[in-house]
Amino acid sequence: MNRRFAVGAAYAAQGLGYAAVVTTLPALKERVGIDDLVVSVILLGVCVAAAAGSIVADAIAVRWDSRVALVAGLLAQAAGLSIAAFADAIAVLAVATAVYGVGLGTVDAANNMQGALIERDQNRPLFGKLYAVYTTAAIVGAVVTSAVLSQAMMATATLLVAVAVAVAVALLGIRGFSPERAARRVRDDAAERPRLPRGAIWVVGAIVFAAFAVDSAVSAWSTVYLADGLDAAPAVTPFGYAAYLVAVLVARLLSDAGARRFGRARTALVAAIVGAIGLVAVAVLPGVPAAIAGFAASGLAAGALVPLAFSRAGELLPARSDEVMARVNLFNYGGAVAGAVLLGLVGSGPSLGWAFLIPAAVLVLALPALRALRGRPALRVRRTAATR
Repeated sequence: MNRRFAVGAAYAAQGLGYAAVVTTLPALKERVGIDDLVVSVILLGVCVAAAAGSIVADAIAVRWDSRVALVAGLLAQAAGLSIAAFADAIAVLAVATAVYGVGLGTVDAANNMQGALIERDQNRPLFGKLYAVYTTAAIVGAVVTSAVLSQAMMATATLLVAVAVAVAVALLGIRGFSPERAARRVRDDAAERPRLPRGAIWVVGAIVFAAFAVDSAVSAWSTVYLADGLDAAPAVTPFGYAAYLVAVLVARLLSDAGARRFGRARTALVAAIVGAIGLVAVAVLPGVPAAIAGFAASGLAAGALVPLAFSRAGELLPARSDEVMARVNLFNYGGAVAGAVLLGLVGSGPSLGWAFLIPAAVLVLALPALRALRGRPALRVRRTAATR
């Protein structure tokens, strides 16, 4: 079986599942009878559980391999989404989101572990395409929820679709995911194993943190700002996030080619600068068109930086890339919490626009870290050197 296809299917299952959760939250909120504050607490809990899931993926990869971690994570997601689909009490929903969150983090980390193995095996950048599959599936998930609602069906039917996809991909992955091991042995000699490049992990992690700070800020607050801050018509308010998603998808489709032709650092630098300018435009330029254009520009940064950073992370120490990926993946959730929470604390209504200077500043502060991405990918050379 084509391993690239199987891993791509896992990215698709992840994107579809996350979109299903986000788009069915209003229906779950109404059914269980909770308010926005409780929803915020639940989402924070998902982030915490996902961070724990990344640690779980690390432990499984060390004891077995990332294939086992990815299959286990997909099944955990399916279990959590199944419980959520029928939850009618807050305690049940809390359990469902905790289980789903652990699965989310496990799959996030294990997907990137598998992506690094596939990149090295095929000797070319592939993370951009893999994340483009994720983004496309997320868009499809949102469309599916819209179609379900238009037919007066239960919104949580989308969750059951995501459950079926996650289980199918897990079964496919038992034979389809890469069985290659890229982690230390449980009982090996610590003195003889190659040390993890902790400094490089922090630098590459800072890039991931910045990208997800932008992503969570725009995801959580772009529609709110257009509605409450700029008094956009209800039919127009989703356009900011829609333009952002389109830009994310375009950036991910182009990032592999950019890395090959110009090098990762230059590609990332251009994307980060454009993204920062876009967020500044949201803050300082009046009017709905400028805000939508600014959100789209920020999508180029978030879309490109994530695959470029994880591509580099996979090269830091090929013999232990599974462990490296699990650690770099933790920065994802720190950025997600920071971007979503800080903007809400800083401003509301018209003043919320100025809060988008926060993710812009995070991007600017991350610019020096982009030097860690220097050079075009040299995957085969690195792999050969690591296995001598």
